[in-house]
Amino acid sequence: MTDAAGLAQETVLALSRVAAEGAAASGPEEALWAITRTLPAILGDRAAALSPRAFRDEEPPAVTTACAVFLRMPDNAHHLIAAPVNFPPEQHHELVDIGLGHPGHVANTRRPMVLHDTTLHAQFVKILQAFRAGSSMFTPMLWQDESIGVIICANAARGTFRERDLAMQTAFAGLASALFMAHGGPAWLAGIDTSRLPVRRQGN
Repeated sequence: MTDAAGLAQETVLALSRVAAEGAAASGPEEALWAITRTLPAILGDRAAALSPRAFRDEEPPAVTTACAVFLRMPDNAHHLIAAPVNFPPEQHHELVDIGLGHPGHVANTRRPMVLHDTTLHAQFVKILQAFRAGSSMFTPMLWQDESIGVIICANAARGTFRERDLAMQTAFAGLASALFMAHGGPAWLAGIDTSRLPVRRQGN
C-alpha cells in the first residue's frame, strides 16, 4: 500500500499528465477518457482482492476495474455513459435514467460517495454489466454550481476504496468538468442523436 506522501505525489503527477492530455484532446469525450483511463490505475487498495471472499461472485471476474462518466443530458431525464473503461461495448453511450442508483443520488445531492462494500447497501443498483462491483465511488462533476455529470469508479473486490481515494477522485472530477466545458461538451451532447441509443431504466 502506498503511504500518504507517496500517494499525494502520485496524485499530483497524474493530475499534471491528465491535464496536459485533456487539453490536447480532440474533443470532450476524448478529454474525459484521459481521466477515466487513469483513475482505475492509481486508486484503490490492490491488496483488497486478496482478502477472503473479496468478490461478490464465486469466481473472480476476468475484469475487475471499471470507470466512466455519466453525463447529464440536455433533457435532464437521462445520464449518458461516456468515456467508459472496461464497460461492455454496448454500454458506450447507453442512456441511464437520471435517478437510477447511486449515480442518480449523487447527481441529485451533488455530494461524493464511497461504498466500501456494496453488499452493505440494499439500494445498490447494478448498472455496470462487466462485473458485480464490490466497492464503488461516485463524484459529481459541477460547473457553476450545476451538476453536469458523475464520475464512477468501480472495483470487483470489496474494501478497495477508502475516503482518501474519494478525495483524489473528487480532484479529478473538478478537472473533468473544466476539460469538458473547454472542449464544448454541452454542444456535443446536444448534437447526439439519441433516438437509437439503448435506455436503461432499472438495474439488475
